[in-house]
Amino acid sequence: MIHNTKCECGHQNYVGTVLCESCGKPLGEDMHSQEPLEMRYDGVARRSQKSNPNWIDRIWNFFSSVKIAVYLIIITLIGSIFGTILPQENTFISGNPADYYGPNHGWFGEVYYQLGFSRTYESWWFITLLVMIGTSLVICSLDRVLPLYRALKKQQIRKHLSFITRQKVVYTRELDVPGETFAREMEGQLKRRRFRVHRDGDALLAEKNRFSRWGPYINHIGLIIFLLAVLARSIPGWYMDEYVTIPEGETVPIENTNYYLKNEQFTVEYYTDDEMPAEMAGQLRAKLYQTKAVLYECTANCHDLVEEPVLEEVKRHDIIVNSPLTYQGLHAYQFDFDDTPKLAAVEPSLINKETGENYGSFDLRMINPDLHYEVGPYELELRSQYMEFAIGEDGNPTSLSRDPNAPAFFFIIKGPGLAEEGETYLYFPRQVDKQRFSQDQINSHISDRLELSVGSMEGVTFAGATTFLNIRVDTAMPYVWVGAGISMLGLIMGFYWNHRRIWLRVDNGKLSLGAHTNKNWYGMRGDVASALKKVGIEVDPKSLDNGGKN
Repeated sequence: MIHNTKCECGHQNYVGTVLCESCGKPLGEDMHSQEPLEMRYDGVARRSQKSNPNWIDRIWNFFSSVKIAVYLIIITLIGSIFGTILPQENTFISGNPADYYGPNHGWFGEVYYQLGFSRTYESWWFITLLVMIGTSLVICSLDRVLPLYRALKKQQIRKHLSFITRQKVVYTRELDVPGETFAREMEGQLKRRRFRVHRDGDALLAEKNRFSRWGPYINHIGLIIFLLAVLARSIPGWYMDEYVTIPEGETVPIENTNYYLKNEQFTVEYYTDDEMPAEMAGQLRAKLYQTKAVLYECTANCHDLVEEPVLEEVKRHDIIVNSPLTYQGLHAYQFDFDDTPKLAAVEPSLINKETGENYGSFDLRMINPDLHYEVGPYELELRSQYMEFAIGEDGNPTSLSRDPNAPAFFFIIKGPGLAEEGETYLYFPRQVDKQRFSQDQINSHISDRLELSVGSMEGVTFAGATTFLNIRVDTAMPYVWVGAGISMLGLIMGFYWNHRRIWLRVDNGKLSLGAHTNKNWYGMRGDVASALKKVGIEVDPKSLDNGGKN
């Protein structure tokens, strides 16, 4: 590191500067070398090059390293690959993910689930990697853009002779015309080539396409916006990708919102044998399935377990594939359907098993059932509902899906002959489930006195076709596109233009010319050779490379 940074031109440079920011004279150990100059950031010191760094500087140095940024990106890419090996949990329409991976993918699926790869993109380690990449982009940019801005802003027209002669493109020769005249002629020729020219007597600085130097940093800004938008999806209400199951005629709530969606009517049309290829004849293939949907917004009692929610209709739409219902950023896409009849409601009766007395019946819906029922002198309070009843690993009841495949209802019954606080009763509407889960044994404390039972099929209602809708909300998506657009703009600026500079000075009749570009040295040599030719000096562009001199 350089500690005495004052140049002979009088400019005080930052500690660590390799070239004087004003005249360009090499400083420190590089002062006596004849090798072409390191022109990255014009030799201006960066914070990551600071001597004797403290702990904050060490953190800064870690994230300012391009090598570290590349490692982080590679690790993140590898991690994202793990998330594509098996389906992610958020792609399941229903069911318990724990019951999917092991039975369907063996020991690998079980390990995959236990390690959390089934929720890769929502995991703490994946989000941490994204945050670290974003931090690296910010610090990398700040560590380089500020020195670059300082170097380009403080460019001096008359550069130090050693600065000019140690460029990668150099030309020197004796002139037979006054230096100021030659500089004026070169100024005219370079302006014709769209250079911005600044002249100081017999010294000149010509520059073109400086804006291209900011391309990588604009790209970084776009990537930062992109990453912030991706991370913003974790903000409640900003992102949703869920599935809802709605039997025909039913209205169901959309989780984590104040909206309800009704399947007013479902229509499915199948290809006839005449419309199918011969090899597919006899197969059922849907050519149209459509949900006449109604979207409601809850205006009162939205999360009340006792009172019915107050719903206000806000949108109607016939949802088909690629034609979703859209309302204020919420999209409901047609995903799938099931036209197998499913249980919609039953009308069980409460019977006194000792006397055979029937106290009456009540309507019990599978979806959104009432919470209180009065049957004769008894009151039934619904405490829990399981759409597909099962016993979890912890020994407690759970539901494997949101479809009424094996529905069960947990009631508290109060009334004559029962405890004051009521007694529990677990009711299975389907006879097969009563036997499978031993309903009478579960309710043994009360089953000898009271029973819930459906007397005939007249008390059973089946739903029509069930529609599966994909509900999406992605408030962050516009910012994702903005970030991607800005990033692309930066890439175009950096790839399709290059920053070119030409310095010259005449000392006692001797021309010294140096040129630099951040890429496309062939074009840079051509510009110099063409401008010299127009003022009467023939030079082979190849001779300008590596400090070639005439």
